[in-house]
Amino acid sequence: MHARSALFDLYGDHLLARGGWAPVSALVGLLGSLDITAPAVRTAVSRMVREGWLEPQERDVRGYAASARARARLEEAHGRIYRTAGAPWNGHWHVVTVEHQADRNTRARVAQSLRFLGYGSLAADTWLAPRESHELASVLSREAVHHDAFTARFQGEAGALVSRVWDLTGLATAYRRFAEAAREAGAPADPQQAFVSRSGLVHAWRLFLFSDPGLPDEVLPAGWPGREAAELFDKQAEALLPQARAWVDTWLSGGPGSGA
Repeated sequence: MHARSALFDLYGDHLLARGGWAPVSALVGLLGSLDITAPAVRTAVSRMVREGWLEPQERDVRGYAASARARARLEEAHGRIYRTAGAPWNGHWHVVTVEHQADRNTRARVAQSLRFLGYGSLAADTWLAPRESHELASVLSREAVHHDAFTARFQGEAGALVSRVWDLTGLATAYRRFAEAAREAGAPADPQQAFVSRSGLVHAWRLFLFSDPGLPDEVLPAGWPGREAAELFDKQAEALLPQARAWVDTWLSGGPGSGA
């Protein structure tokens, strides 16, 4: 787990509900539990400040708060991470065409952002998702990429369209592997281990946001393994939360042995 990804997970999973701020010492200590070094944490924090995800704020001690942009991203991601019940779908697709970019790096950044927001590539510079992302306009605006968007109903079998855009075979295999690993996971012995276990669980599950936009049941094969995987994730994440939360609170109070 890289420091930057771990910081996103930490703010989204724990800190946002506590005001979205933490002292530097807590960030270093909590990510240290995940075997991430202090220099790596500080480098990642600096990068996230430059990118507009974190803002330096002093509250008796030096610390960092999630920016408005980060809050919007984390709140939307939270809704897609905890998705066992599924969301209603009106049968329409959100279709986006983006202006072709000659620069390869820009194209790669745009593609990664669109995938994270739940869009799949239908054709060159054409993307679609089962639901519109509220972040779409701001993400493409930051890259200075013009786009057009509209909703449409596919004139054909929706499952066939989904199979063209998303790798359902590979996605099903990934969900089965996740479920198998989740079933084999043992119970944590203490708050620190619970924090480590939940962090790994959330990080592994969050990666599905890049490959599965939360496809509606109407377009998925019968017996879709993503449903079982989502139920296992919710069950284990909930079981780990109390002790993991206690470990976070320990560091927000000064760290182990602080007497706070």
